[in-house]
Amino acid sequence: MLSALATRIFSSGIAVRLGFTVLMALALTQGVSALVYLTDRGGEPPPRHNPREMVERVSAIIRLADETPPQFRPRVVRAVDAPGLEVEWRPTAPDFHHNQTGFPFEGLRRRMREALDDPNREILIEVHHGKTRSAPSGPLAPLEARMFGNQIQLATPLSDGTWLVFRSDPDRDGPFRLLRFALWMGLVGLIIFGLSLWVGRLLSAPLKRFADAAQRLGIDGEAPLLPEAGPRELRQATRAFNQMQTRLHRFVEDRTQMLAAISHDLRTPLTRLRLRAEFVDDPEQQRKMLADLEEMEAMIASTLAFARDDARKEPRVAIDLAALLQSLVDDLGDAGYTVEYAGPEHRTFACRPVALKRAIGNLIDNALKYGGCARVALLDQQEPGYVAVRIDDDGPGIPVSEQEKVFAPFYRLERSRSRDTGGTGLGLSVARTIARAHGGDVTLVNRPDGGLSATLILAEV
Repeated sequence: MLSALATRIFSSGIAVRLGFTVLMALALTQGVSALVYLTDRGGEPPPRHNPREMVERVSAIIRLADETPPQFRPRVVRAVDAPGLEVEWRPTAPDFHHNQTGFPFEGLRRRMREALDDPNREILIEVHHGKTRSAPSGPLAPLEARMFGNQIQLATPLSDGTWLVFRSDPDRDGPFRLLRFALWMGLVGLIIFGLSLWVGRLLSAPLKRFADAAQRLGIDGEAPLLPEAGPRELRQATRAFNQMQTRLHRFVEDRTQMLAAISHDLRTPLTRLRLRAEFVDDPEQQRKMLADLEEMEAMIASTLAFARDDARKEPRVAIDLAALLQSLVDDLGDAGYTVEYAGPEHRTFACRPVALKRAIGNLIDNALKYGGCARVALLDQQEPGYVAVRIDDDGPGIPVSEQEKVFAPFYRLERSRSRDTGGTGLGLSVARTIARAHGGDVTLVNRPDGGLSATLILAEV
């Protein structure tokens, strides 16, 4: 139980951990202080509210008064009368309205008789309810008076027939003293715990912003740089993070520009090769060469289109994702393809519409080319903040060993290398790139009843 609670506390946020650490340190400090106070007092007697010391003190006063001549007894009583335990000497028994019996008063009588070595001594005990002569003071006084504001009076006869009456002072030596200590410590502990939580949240807030920025960087490469604020170590970490983000952005831009430049420059030699192919005398060889050139041009066109889309830095806008899917399905249905949609009629989602439409279009095209149909479904994921678009087909599926390889650029399965399909091997790669730019991914799995299921997962920002 305690182990599970400790694990839960120390696996929570920094603010909670800091608060409980300070609270435990305070409790440990107070415990050690109390232990030193009670055990290492340099020969001094124990504190006055100790029950054993109270019995010994009262019995010592009784013996002293019993041995003192009556003419000197008032002076002795005034000397021993002190705050916390008032002493009165009187010639007759006090008028106690109710002599207390039962627990714990019989225990007190027994201890007093043992201390006085008089098993038959008469001991009267009365609890005086209501306001005492020494009323508690301070913020907790009402509570103390209500719970421990009763004055205990104890009376016993001396050998000459006179009586000694002892009155406790609950403001000084009653059991409420421990309660007051506990209440004050609890109040101080709550205040310190609250302050620790507040300070912990101040300290952890920059870390949370740092974590959110790291998460956002994986979704949006154009995210703004973090402000360099907070403690020195955090500023250094933020500066390093901003530099990393700048370098990554520069690297992606350089790679995209280089890819676009290479693809563009390849068009010139391809055009020359096409012209030379026209002069080939063998018709069959000429047909094969022209087909290869057309395939290369298609690949270059796809690469240039991908580079252009990436270079647009399309902003995120809120769209109706369900309407987007329905429009794609309706357009393909009007063109004679077997396409279905299942899901809500409306679903607002913040995304890059052009890029997302291209990713979904690539997945639907693959389903139509290799599966003969496409069933599109819009689903909310179990994990909050994510949405999924699933596209099922009735094709032969993809071997498990190939399901990750097909996401590599220009990678195609043997059965898709037919010139009739016109595939370049970039469709799935582009779809996954766009999905990951939206904080998600694309996964492929073979359906148990046949066909392939492609799932496009997207994160809401």
